[in-house]
Formats: sequence, C-alpha cells, structure tokens
Amino acid sequence: MWSTVATAFKLSLEMLQPMQLVLLASATSILVLLVILSFQKRLYLVAQCIQQRPWYYLSLGVINPFLYYAVLFAAYDLLPAQQAQSLNYTWAITLSLLAVPFLGHKLRAVDLVAMLFGYLGVVVIATRGQIMSMQFDSLSGVGLALLSTLIWAGYWILNTRNQADAVASLLAAFLLGFPIILVACYFSVGLPSFNPKAWLAASYVGIFEMGIAFVCWVKALKLSNNTAKISNLIFISPFLSLFFISHFLDEPIESATFIGLAMIVVGLLISQKKSKTKQS
Repeated sequence: MWSTVATAFKLSLEMLQPMQLVLLASATSILVLLVILSFQKRLYLVAQCIQQRPWYYLSLGVINPFLYYAVLFAAYDLLPAQQAQSLNYTWAITLSLLAVPFLGHKLRAVDLVAMLFGYLGVVVIATRGQIMSMQFDSLSGVGLALLSTLIWAGYWILNTRNQADAVASLLAAFLLGFPIILVACYFSVGLPSFNPKAWLAASYVGIFEMGIAFVCWVKALKLSNNTAKISNLIFISPFLSLFFISHFLDEPIESATFIGLAMIVVGLLISQKKSKTKQS
C-alpha cells in the first residue's frame, strides 16, 4: 500500500493544491478510521483519548496530519516523485538525531555512520549523481522533503510515551487537527471544487497512506514475535515504489536514484541493527 502512494501523490497534485489534498485525504482517512474502529467496537477509545488528554492530541493533530502532509505534499509538488519519496525515507535517521536531545539517547559512532550513508544518499539523489556540481532540480523541494522528515520524527517522539490504542490515538489526532486544516485551506488556496477524478485520487491517499496501511502495520507488529523482522519488510517499499512511479507516471528512474536510495537503506539498516543490539 505504502509503495503506491508516491504515485498517488503526484497524480493528485496534478489536479489539486497541496493543502487541498491534505484536506480531502484527511477527511477520507477520518471516515475510514471511524468505520474500522466502529467495526471493532473500539470507537469509545477515541472519546477517552480526547477527554483525558485534549491538548496532547491537539498537538499531535497539528503535526500529523496538518504540518507533516502540508510540507510533504509541497515537496512532491516541486520534485520528481522518485526524489521526494526517497528523501522522505531518511525520517528514521532524523529520528535518531532528535532522540539525543529529546529522549536522552547517546549518539554513537554507528549512528554517525548511518547518518553519513543516509544523507550522502540524499545528496546523490537530489543532484542526480552530480555531487560536485551541487545542482538541484529544486532546492526548495529538497528542503521541504527533509523538513517533512524532521516533522515526522518529532511526531514519533511525542508518541513514545503514549500508551493509548494506536489507531484510536491516530483518529483522535486527525479529528482535532482537521478543523485547522479546513481553516488553513480556506484562507490559503480555497476549498477544492468538486472534481470526481481529483477527489477519487485524494480518497485513495486517505484510504491507504493515512488509513488502512497504518492499521495493517500496527496489527502486524502486534501479531509478530520479532519486531525487527517485520520492520525490515518496510525496506521493500521504496524500491517497489520506483516501479509504480516508472509505470504509472512515465518518470524514467535514474541510476542515481537507485544508488542514493540503496545508501539511505544501508544507513537505515545500520541504525536499526544498532537499536536491536542495544535492546538485546
């Protein structure tokens, strides 16, 4: 599911402004999560979350879906899909950086090696392999893509001590964040006019990127006896995503993208191996 969304982002952004896509996708995601939790008879957990910690879930809602997707979609609007989706995968490396000041983690040599691989991969992708020239397709787009990783890592740091149900927490944050998205969209680019094709594309993003994929991921982690093995499966996603980008967007995949993405994944695997070793 997640490997298809980079393609869906670009197709949606051909018809919608980034903030309009955030609005429509978030609305769809809220409906999907409401249906899922209603079917599971756990919808009452959302009310409990909001009642017990309203400001906390409002803060989460401001970060995700509002800020994170507004910045991410703006990056996709400026960059080729292969660049934006590859850069976005460095969020886990950004998380290890933010964990030092906010969670008291120590920055080890292995962390620095992981970051070196990851961010060198970013430069390779962003410059199309022309590292010495440092020519970017869109420096603003690269900056926004990296900013999205900072926002997403901050979101997970805020979630580290949240013991509430993951899906109920997500819906609580989306419900409280949605009015902010609505106001921001109305006063910035205006509400989207009805366009069946655009709304269908945005709905796909809401159903899968923000909804069902997250629920499946949480369920997979709960059913697994080995979280590390499940987590490693996520590294299939960026490479599979390149296939969809090439096939549906007719975007030629450059060798620099494969090289840079491989470097990012190596950095992520090094970082994950370090975390696994520390836990054992």
